[in-house]
Amino acid sequence: MTSEKFDVVILGGGNAGIGVTGPVRRAGMSVAMIEADLLGGTCPNRGCTPKKVLVAAGHALHEIERASIHHIAIGKPKLDWAALIDREKDMIKDIPANLARSMAKRDVAVIKGHGAFIGPNTIRVSDRELEAGHVVIATGSKPRPLPIPGAELMITSDDMLSERELPGSVIFVGGGVIALEFGHVYARAGAEVTILEALPQLLPAMDADAVARLQADSERIGIRVRTAVHVRRIETANGRLRVHFTHGGIERTAEAERVVNGAGRVANVNTLNLAAGQVEHANGRIAIDRHLRSTSNPSVYVCGDAVPTSPQLSPIATYEGDIVGRNIVEGPKYCPEYASMATSVYTVPPLASVGLTEAAARQNGLAVDVHTNDMRDWFSAKTYAETVAWSKVIVDQSTDRILGAHFVGHAGQELVNIFGLAMRFGITARQIRENVYAYPTFSSDIKHMLGHG
Repeated sequence: MTSEKFDVVILGGGNAGIGVTGPVRRAGMSVAMIEADLLGGTCPNRGCTPKKVLVAAGHALHEIERASIHHIAIGKPKLDWAALIDREKDMIKDIPANLARSMAKRDVAVIKGHGAFIGPNTIRVSDRELEAGHVVIATGSKPRPLPIPGAELMITSDDMLSERELPGSVIFVGGGVIALEFGHVYARAGAEVTILEALPQLLPAMDADAVARLQADSERIGIRVRTAVHVRRIETANGRLRVHFTHGGIERTAEAERVVNGAGRVANVNTLNLAAGQVEHANGRIAIDRHLRSTSNPSVYVCGDAVPTSPQLSPIATYEGDIVGRNIVEGPKYCPEYASMATSVYTVPPLASVGLTEAAARQNGLAVDVHTNDMRDWFSAKTYAETVAWSKVIVDQSTDRILGAHFVGHAGQELVNIFGLAMRFGITARQIRENVYAYPTFSSDIKHMLGHG
């Protein structure tokens, strides 16, 4: 078999892999991209983009719920779930073809199939061998497998985005982003929703006070939340699914039409034959240096959800892909910087966060001022009848710089980007406070969130 030679072979055609192609193609390098499924990967095809269509419907239902406060009389809404799923599919259907055209325009050779290492610089895909100066692992993530008897009875978020019939009841095993975001949509659409989380807190990486506000509002709309739970097994029972779990030292059960794996996602690298590529790894985590390069094979880079140390988020995948591309072109000189990158959990209302939590700041021994505000009685929050309007901003006492900012409601998913910008470019709390904002807007409340100093 004759090897085909490329400067760069990219394993995966999602945001991370596509991000690599820009710098390397501008430098004139030859590129092959291997993708077994749809170009674009998880986010546009079965993740954040289609999910946001459902979240938008949940937001509309939330607004209808609050209509009476604005003295608008309205009947009980009825969501046509099948039509909503059809709308979601229609909105994303052209994405893979558009990306294929984009890759063709960049003269990237897209190869359909599963790629795996057969040597440190050689990849086999189907009956082809590709030899490359650089190999990029950008294979994304997959649902975290759960070692629970009956786990095969669970569905994943992929299934939820395709089911045209709304289940009457759903249990999420795991209290992460998937459970909260889909749970809010399902509950507002009329399903009974239960979340079972093994840890003491939902969304354990998020600020505890912010999560507490979100959990309270989740329970307000009827979501049942159980934390510190040990799920023992899942079984069929009278045409439904029964989950056996321990909570508070007591054996309990819960039944639903669907049980969803809401335990998050893990790197999708187990079929790559990393050993043949001389890529050091353990438990699905590839060992990388600060330049996103394999510590054992300098020809191999990693970006996107396959990176074991960064959040599994679409914009971060694109960012890391661009860094990998530049490091391939110029040598390993660029390192990702994550501290100022914001994230949002698209519940209704959403939870948004950037930087350190209060607990992390104090654990690091930092001297901080913590500005916490329940804003439900503020004019802007009352105007829009917000059910939750809450913020926490953490400021370094010595430098007056923002170390973290956390929001629930109050357009926090937009405001958080202002704080991320401030963190990246060293804008101080005083400078943020002294800026003049359009009024009346949620962002005009930022100066009050930071106190008057």
